[in-house]
Formats: sequence, structure tokens, C-alpha cells
Amino acid sequence: MDKMRCLAVDDEPFALEILADDIRKIETLNLVKTCRSAVDARRVLDYADFDLIFLDIHMPGLSGLQLLSQLSNPPMVILTTAFEQYAVKAFELNVVDYLLKPISFERLVSASGKAVSMHQMKLPNKKSVDEQGALFVKSEYQTIKVLYSDILYIEGMKDYVKIYTNSRANPLLTRMNVKGICALLPADSFCRVHQSYIVSIEKISAFQKRKLRIAEKEIPIGNQFGDNLKNLYELGKA
Repeated sequence: MDKMRCLAVDDEPFALEILADDIRKIETLNLVKTCRSAVDARRVLDYADFDLIFLDIHMPGLSGLQLLSQLSNPPMVILTTAFEQYAVKAFELNVVDYLLKPISFERLVSASGKAVSMHQMKLPNKKSVDEQGALFVKSEYQTIKVLYSDILYIEGMKDYVKIYTNSRANPLLTRMNVKGICALLPADSFCRVHQSYIVSIEKISAFQKRKLRIAEKEIPIGNQFGDNLKNLYELGKA
């Protein structure tokens, strides 16, 4: 199983440093990003995907619970706090676990183990292109079947995406954001390479550090997404 992509959020620098160091010691976790506020975390979650968030509750400006309530399809969450009174509210939001500070490494490992088990249970639902075959999108006042094998790339425009395919002269326009449609696509066949672009890996004809080509289209590669594509090729998935 691939390591779970993690985000750690805490406004206290020392607490965040300790938490980050401990997360890095757990072999099943990959700490991708840390944030010093829920506001910063909200911005990061708009363009990047995570499997698990370690989220402090009590933060200025926007609390962890407020952030969690704003997310329509949040990753799994382990809450961290120095205050016991938030426990009931936390579990109403279906979090994986609730850790009281100071957090022992043993307790962190236990909570992380729960998240890993839940993550593994979800994995069989992510089928390959051959197994699942297609997705259905609403476009032009109807529901249209789009074969995964037909998709070239997807371009995001705020609350809409354009789906470019081999078989259609014009892209399909559907009301969905990039992050939402990315979650519906097989991870071994599609790669998000930019805040506004998802590409079919097998359709890539060439790529450089900052751009790639599909058919006659040049697509930019965002700074924070370049490693996604590079890692897929290094692992032989493309």
C-alpha cells in the first residue's frame, strides 16, 4: 500500500514541529505539508489532495472545527487539542480520532493505525480503467457516459470543468471542480499536474519540467504538482 499523504495543521510552532517529527517516524504515513493556520490549510486543500489531516482545534481566525465544517468532501481527520471539551463535537464530525496534548508517540501510532485501516478499506473502490470503464457527468441537460479511455485531459474553470476527449470535437462542460472530478478518476491512470489540469497518463506524448503535450495541446505543470507526474513515471505506472 502507498503511504498515506498527510497534512499537519497547528498554530503553535513547537507543537507542530514535534508532531511533524513523530509523523515522519511512522512508515505508513507521508507528511506532505504543514500549515500554521486553518486559513492556510484551507488554501492548500483547494489545490492538493490528502488522505489524512492532523488538525489542531483551537486556532485564531478560523478554528479546526470551523475548517472541517467548511469542507464538502474532507479527507480523514485526526484532531489534536489541549482541551477536552471539544470531544463530543469532534466525533459528531466523524473524525478518526481525538488526541489530547501533549500527544504521546504511542497514542499517535494508535490513531494513525485506525486511519490506515480505514484507508485500506476504501482502496478496493478505486478501480482501474479496465475494471470500471467510465464515469457519468451531467452536461447539455443530460447525463453522459464518458469512457476513461476516451479522456485526453480535463481543464478546470472555478466551479466547472471541461472534459476533452478523443471522440468529441468539443469538450464536455460539467458543473464540478477539479478536486471533485479528480477523486472520481482511477489514480493509476490519471494525474493532476496543475491547479487547473488533470491528464490521462497514457495520452502524454512528451513532457518537460514545466509543461507536457497531449495531442496538439501544451499543458502547464504546476510547481506543486510536478513530482506527481515524475513519481508515476519512475514507478513505471505510465
